[in-house]
Amino acid sequence: MAICKMSFETTSAIGARKAQEIVQKASEYEADMILRYENKEVDLKSILGIMSLAVLEGAKIDIEAKGPDAEEAIAALNE
Repeated sequence: MAICKMSFETTSAIGARKAQEIVQKASEYEADMILRYENKEVDLKSILGIMSLAVLEGAKIDIEAKGPDAEEAIAALNE
């Protein structure tokens, strides 16, 4: 099982529309994905989880994927 991690700064706040796009993209993959922000973590395939973090513009977030297609999932989210 592959484990991949990625950290980056957001270029805009993650609102409802952006959260929906992230969830749709993450749901295309079998890998389990976690979003970490300010010592909290949520399932990247949960729109309510992402929205509950209230990620601001310029925030540093971490994404971790575990599963057979983890590398592809991280690459797709990085596009």
